[in-house]
Amino acid sequence: MSLWEPYRPLVRALPRVLAPSAYIQRPLLRRNASDETSSTPDPLSELEPVSSFGGSVPESVVTSYDPVARSRSRKSELPPSRYQFRSPKYDRGPLHPHRPPPPSDPSSRLFVPGPFTLPRVQQTYDSTIAQDILTLCYVHRPPGFEPPPRAPRLRSWDGSSPYHKNRPLRGPRGGDVLRLLRKPITFNNIPKLERITIHSYVKQAATDGSQWLHVAGMAIQAISNVRVETFKSRSSVSTWGIAPGRDSVAVKVELRGENMYHFIGKLVDVVMPKMKEWKGIKGSSGDSSGNITFGLTPEAVALFPEIEVNYDMYPSKMIPGCHITLHTSAATDKDARLLLSAVGIPFHGKLVD
Repeated sequence: MSLWEPYRPLVRALPRVLAPSAYIQRPLLRRNASDETSSTPDPLSELEPVSSFGGSVPESVVTSYDPVARSRSRKSELPPSRYQFRSPKYDRGPLHPHRPPPPSDPSSRLFVPGPFTLPRVQQTYDSTIAQDILTLCYVHRPPGFEPPPRAPRLRSWDGSSPYHKNRPLRGPRGGDVLRLLRKPITFNNIPKLERITIHSYVKQAATDGSQWLHVAGMAIQAISNVRVETFKSRSSVSTWGIAPGRDSVAVKVELRGENMYHFIGKLVDVVMPKMKEWKGIKGSSGDSSGNITFGLTPEAVALFPEIEVNYDMYPSKMIPGCHITLHTSAATDKDARLLLSAVGIPFHGKLVD
């Protein structure tokens, strides 16, 4: 039995500070780096006493520095790679050493400066339309709710005939068209405008000269604020004298962001109210994926303020008509019509979903 054995319960009851320790502290013989620094002199003594900011630069050095004269004295210009960064045109994957910067980088080929203004249509969508669509399409599911099981979209055969074996599944009951599945609208998938495509087909450009295409390009470019692209014909139309790949007969622009909202604002507030006896967009218009297309006559294109204010600049018979496609993020035409109706575009006739 050790000497401390009878007093062990008493030692446990005492505070840890007063309890005797079995560990005997020995003097620490290790030398730390901090002990040496305390004995060193002032660390600022190692700095140079003279600074470049305190002294004066000779006048001869200042006058001799002339980068413009130095660049002009070169016999040939430096290669673009010396003073200009050109981002790669294609993204070859995350493992490639040279990848193009994101579109938000000013050095990117896809960089678009702006936005410089906040269009009224965009303000209305952010403050009113998005909340209204979310409220109208909201589906309440109380706690503990279990939706009824859905029937399979493709039905199997009952096996009453030996010819049913290995046959493909039958179509859905009630029709032979398999519609897209619609996800419920939540706060992160509210339908919105993605881009607008304006396309104009000028058949006279193949027979009466290219001036028809030039006028169409100027008119479309004026109302859209985007440079147009020209396209050659892909098919042959003998009555119009059009051969595939021979003549440029169409112009097209794609509007995004600020230009898109400005265009839809002009279309709804200025052009459509002036169109006489126009009922609206047909309810059957759409591609079943949330994209709505409609056309404007040459008389309607002339109602845009950019053309109306300079109407004498355009030959009246050469002002083109156009097709406008509104691309939305909606999955169905029903949701796309709900969005466009809230923006101010009317629809008429039988609605086809």
